[in-house]
Amino acid sequence: MFMCTMPTATIMDQPLVKLNGIDEGVSIKIITRLEGADDPNKVADAMQALFPEFPLPTEVVQPQFGSATVQEWSAEAIPIGKFLILLHTQRILDTALDAMGRNMKENTTQFSLSRQAAIVGKVAFPLPDETPLGGTIDVHLSAPNLLDWLHAATWHKGRDHVPRTLDDERAMARDGEASTWT
Repeated sequence: MFMCTMPTATIMDQPLVKLNGIDEGVSIKIITRLEGADDPNKVADAMQALFPEFPLPTEVVQPQFGSATVQEWSAEAIPIGKFLILLHTQRILDTALDAMGRNMKENTTQFSLSRQAAIVGKVAFPLPDETPLGGTIDVHLSAPNLLDWLHAATWHKGRDHVPRTLDDERAMARDGEASTWT
């Protein structure tokens, strides 16, 4: 079981969790694919905005007119603490629980993030089967009790009054539409 009561900062009197995935036994793999005219410098900025400890490649191929490039950047065991703090400060914790757990199979999950949003320090989860302009950052997580960890990482005080769990009646619809409830 993961504890989520260790405040590291306060946004509007809401304690933030101090989780980073690594110290909790979560296996983390982060991948992004550069294709065509993707600017490696902008992709690097997006990666660093969400995952400042992501190691950038030392040799980067710049795209040139008439010569498309395909590169894959990936790293494992990268702390995701800043990403989790952004979920809290942007107040998108229920959306994050739904999006991060959408592809949950036993103790593993995979989700995508918009690089275009990341470049300005925002977290956005693309709809399933959609590739947003600017590409995606793909995050793979696995751990024993991963569902408990996801609940701890996305916990907020509102869940004291309106409990949430993955795939409950308050989950967003598959097409990204919000559930309405009273």
